[in-house]
Amino acid sequence: MTDLPPSDGSPKACALIVAAGRGTRLGGGIPKQYRDLCGEPVISRTIRAFDTHPAVTEIVVVTHADDRDIFDTCCPSTQTPLRLALGGATRDDSVRAGLAMIEDCDRVLIHDAARPLISRAVIDGVLNALDTHEGAAPALPVTDALWRGEETVEGVADRTNLWRAQTPQGFHLDAIRAAHAAHDGPAADDVAVARALGMKVAITPGSEDNLKLTAPGDFERATAILERVMDIRVGNGFDVHRFGPGNQVWLCGVSVPHDRGLQGHSDADVGLHTVTDAIYGALAEGDIGTHFPPSDPQWKGAESHIFLTHAVDLAASHGFTISNVDLTLMCERPKIGPVAAEMRARLAELLRIETARVSVKATTTERLGFTGREEGIAAMATATLVRK
Repeated sequence: MTDLPPSDGSPKACALIVAAGRGTRLGGGIPKQYRDLCGEPVISRTIRAFDTHPAVTEIVVVTHADDRDIFDTCCPSTQTPLRLALGGATRDDSVRAGLAMIEDCDRVLIHDAARPLISRAVIDGVLNALDTHEGAAPALPVTDALWRGEETVEGVADRTNLWRAQTPQGFHLDAIRAAHAAHDGPAADDVAVARALGMKVAITPGSEDNLKLTAPGDFERATAILERVMDIRVGNGFDVHRFGPGNQVWLCGVSVPHDRGLQGHSDADVGLHTVTDAIYGALAEGDIGTHFPPSDPQWKGAESHIFLTHAVDLAASHGFTISNVDLTLMCERPKIGPVAAEMRARLAELLRIETARVSVKATTTERLGFTGREEGIAAMATATLVRK
């Protein structure tokens, strides 16, 4: 057993996601980790679970050489640096290839790509146990009776101290690298590899929802779990900016020529401000002024994509993805229709979602009120966030 490295209270962890298996026996014509699960590829859900965890600073995905194109199609955009490794002939070979790719972490969480419903609580349990152990892995106690036999019951096995192993299986990086380097032959999992070198591995709480997609009915079960645990948040945003001197206005990150400009402490992009506040609202996290006070001179003239990116990152840190955004701009001029498609594309890029999930439209107030008098532009937005 090796000594544990000292912890500074903020250890960095790499999520090593093993996705090199063929997994075709479930049907569908492609490996199971790339199949659709409630509208999203399995591997996308798995990656996102670790991408949104604050302790995970690297992600390494081990893929099969034949799956690179499909991986590129299924992989979500991530905040966390993500690298690919090519898998080997066995799972052990694939894990070793992934371990070799880790650059700047002292801990690693080795996880099956086919376990897309991994929760933050299970990940936290493993990471917390690594403060005092070389290895840790989640498991569930065996509660059913165990029989031996073929067509008839020939004996009963004692289930005392028996556990059903899950992933992620966490280790101090140097220790598990040494264990894999020394291991020769097959192993049930990485815990078996670690124990072969004498490492002690703590058992942490698993979850019944953290199932591995193996049998045909597992996709139906996973779908039922997602429908049960889905957390949907809706937020609204509203903002107004007055016109002043200028020759353009910034709307949704797009420069629109106009005979006046919008006035504000930042670049006065009323569209981005409104969408940003809608996301903050869905999270119950205040508004732009809460996070970027106008009294702070560093935000004077700031580009508003900074605010929206912060809101999107904050949503991700809480485990939410943005499902859709609907924005309405209220003004007589400039005309929004000719540039609406460009605004949608820029918003989708900043929100990290498909353009089909972003709506940008405009209305006038029939020459009524300050917008009707062309004194400024108002905007309202609704954002829907989903956590599964």
